[in-house]
Amino acid sequence: MTRRTSHRALVTGAGLAAGLLIPGVAAGTATAATPTVTCTSAKAGLATKLKKDITAALSGRKGTVSVGLRDRTTKTTCTLRASTAYDSASIVKVTVLATLLWDAKKHGRYLTDRENSLAKAMITKSDNAATSTLWRQLGLTKIRGFLTAAKMTQTKPGANGYWGLTQITATDEQKLLALLTAKNAVLSDNSRAYALKLMGQVVASQRWGTPYGAPAGTAVHVKNGWLQRSTHGWRVHSVGAFKGGGHDYTLTVLTHGNSTMNYGITTIQAVAKAVHRDLAAS
Repeated sequence: MTRRTSHRALVTGAGLAAGLLIPGVAAGTATAATPTVTCTSAKAGLATKLKKDITAALSGRKGTVSVGLRDRTTKTTCTLRASTAYDSASIVKVTVLATLLWDAKKHGRYLTDRENSLAKAMITKSDNAATSTLWRQLGLTKIRGFLTAAKMTQTKPGANGYWGLTQITATDEQKLLALLTAKNAVLSDNSRAYALKLMGQVVASQRWGTPYGAPAGTAVHVKNGWLQRSTHGWRVHSVGAFKGGGHDYTLTVLTHGNSTMNYGITTIQAVAKAVHRDLAAS
């Protein structure tokens, strides 16, 4: 994250300093049951391979993991715990940006210079103060309005300004990524291009997660989130959109119950590596 801004920005956002906890029940450390990954594909053998390799990537990993994958080219989807809810951390910043763009479209206007500056800081640097400013500007009515338009029925905005505690699922994050990566009635083509441009300009230190193992020459768009609380330990999330090598796909990996931020990153990147490898070979 960025420099320390305010206590609320920190506890509501993502990049928290290690040791900063929101009170709650101590996190468990039990290894989750063997996950059941479900995959379908129009490409012979691909669904079976993805199921096997994503399952292998998660073998022995502690905590809870949800996965969503969709490749338009091969009509491939994979899901794991698609409706399990997580505290969003900074992943919600993509939803904030999409709401801002949706609302501007409704009113037939462009973003102001101030909004552009805030949006860029929010996505490329994961700036918490910029996010809090836009969250307050939009308000829950507009945010809920966008979620309805986007059919993101499983997403519940955080109350009292705590945007980082918005409840998200892999199903809804995949719906959001689908809106950003294909023509639709919710977001204009210019809005989609703008959002993807910012997600393609994320600072180097925050480009971990779903981009890991993406083939050379692939266009990569990413947003990550990380938040430590005393319940479920570290939440570590990554959403990405990828295009190249004959593929057009989106990947969501949400996790909590991680002992450290790096443990969560390692889990996400094991899944991402398997996905990129299997799609590249198909």
